[in-house]
Amino acid sequence: MLPDCLSAEGERRCRQLLATATARLRARPAAAAVLVPLCSVRGAPALLYPLRSSRLAGRHKGDVSFPGGKSDPGDRDVVHTALRETQEELGLAVPEDRVWGVLQPVFDQAQNSVVPVLAGVGPLDPQNLQPNPEEVEEVFALPLAHLLQAQHQGYTHFCKGGHFRYTMPVFLHGPHRVWGLTAVITEFALQVLAPGAYQPRLEIPRAWRLRG
Repeated sequence: MLPDCLSAEGERRCRQLLATATARLRARPAAAAVLVPLCSVRGAPALLYPLRSSRLAGRHKGDVSFPGGKSDPGDRDVVHTALRETQEELGLAVPEDRVWGVLQPVFDQAQNSVVPVLAGVGPLDPQNLQPNPEEVEEVFALPLAHLLQAQHQGYTHFCKGGHFRYTMPVFLHGPHRVWGLTAVITEFALQVLAPGAYQPRLEIPRAWRLRG
């Protein structure tokens, strides 16, 4: 059964679960931060995802992501980075008191740290958002009930030079495929939001997890 993570009790449970990591990681320097927006769509809990613009430079253009980006010198901490980037990308202003905590950081292929910040952003309709068209092509939500169904969970094998390197989670059958670091962060969020309903089946590469 899907836990009622939108209830006050569900929020308290998540905040308590993340309190130690948040106290330890919030002020730690990081290359980038992303917001993991937990929202309510027609009364059902869901995660909000932007689709990156295909006009962006770099290898991740056109991919599903969470809103976020590089830390600026003026950012107070990773929470401020995630909230600032979310407003810039999606036009969505999330008050700091809506932040529930910091999830386990991951590292991209260049070994830059990316810190996910979980926040409850309340009821919304993704179609009513006004994202920055230079950065975002589309915004959509995936209900937790969808993400938690085994038939929507898969994996991607990554190879380099013709040799197998590692396997990563992927979430399927929504408007767009959720894969790569975004899928890893989705997995971390599901473990917090629905600990009894979601069990990761794949081992994430150690280099992509928190070090130290």
